[in-house]
Amino acid sequence: MSHSDVALRRSRVLLTGYFLGLGVEMAVWGARMPAVQHAAHLTTGSLSLVLLAAAAGMVAGLQAGGRLARPERLPVLLIGVAVALAAALALLGQCRTLASLLAAALVFGAAHGVLDVAANTGAVRCQNAYGMPIMSSLHAAYSIGALIGAALAAATAGTAHSTLFLAAGATLTVGVLAAVPRTLTLSGTDPAPLSPHEGRHRTPGRVWLLGALAAASLLGEGAAADWAAVHVHALHAGTALAASSFALYSTGMAIGRLTGDRLTTRFGAPVVVRVGALLAATGLATGVLADTVPAALAGWTVFGLGLSGTVPSLITAAGTHGPRAVATVSVTGYLGLLTGPALIGALASITTLPTALLLPALLAAALAALARRALENTTP
Repeated sequence: MSHSDVALRRSRVLLTGYFLGLGVEMAVWGARMPAVQHAAHLTTGSLSLVLLAAAAGMVAGLQAGGRLARPERLPVLLIGVAVALAAALALLGQCRTLASLLAAALVFGAAHGVLDVAANTGAVRCQNAYGMPIMSSLHAAYSIGALIGAALAAATAGTAHSTLFLAAGATLTVGVLAAVPRTLTLSGTDPAPLSPHEGRHRTPGRVWLLGALAAASLLGEGAAADWAAVHVHALHAGTALAASSFALYSTGMAIGRLTGDRLTTRFGAPVVVRVGALLAATGLATGVLADTVPAALAGWTVFGLGLSGTVPSLITAAGTHGPRAVATVSVTGYLGLLTGPALIGALASITTLPTALLLPALLAAALAALARRALENTTP
């Protein structure tokens, strides 16, 4: 094995660690939200403001990341922003007032946004150097990290959230600092430049289409996170069984991403996304319309499995247009993630929850219909 091959493999392992850590930090923060609310004596409305501050920071961070994540800046950006994210999480654990939580949440969200773009830009460059799909496995690391973070939060439910946030932040910081020498030698190559004709006429439309499909996919993820347990519980399942619905969705997502690179190599991104989106649409629609607990649990699992290849493929396609395109697709996608649950709730209030949950299934079907147009000629 040549020196460049060894360096490239080390870079892939390094980026896997960054995605894993990002998933852990986000899950730890989200899973202990009730403790944050209790410690600061927040009303539901005040907690919503904290979440809005984190979301606003994330959108700003994604946009800033698009401007900052140039190849020569990536190593320093990854190190600095990852440490900032860890520090912000530790700080959130110490906040006991609404004002301090708003400020810390804004910083936390901004750091997450910049790190998201930096890690994905590094992943695109590493994938280009490999000459084969690796993006799905990197995103699988994020999904696995989220499962680890959720498990840690559950296992330490009797421990103060401030202790957990501090421990998670310190662990991430130690890991980042230990990997500094390897991060500074991060390997990868930039995508081939677009022709003047393509850059002038095709790039904007293609990027916005990728963003719209990312929003459709992440709206489904938001629906699973916020409504899956409610849906299953409404079918008269117990609290624990209902709560397992999102875990099953996440498991399906992780399994799909662990196998996604091999499938993309063999069949190409358009086929993988199209078939996966059709599977997701069919699974969720069947689970909702069957109106039984087993069908609902199976439907959410299949939904996660089917959508697993979508975001990695969309980020890969955006990466051919540079970091700003990655940021644009990420921002648009996260808007779907943030607004989707509220939209489903509004639809449920005027119809029924099962009817409202057909929306992400319909969007998955639309994603399948547009996958080939959005993703043609994007597989490494």
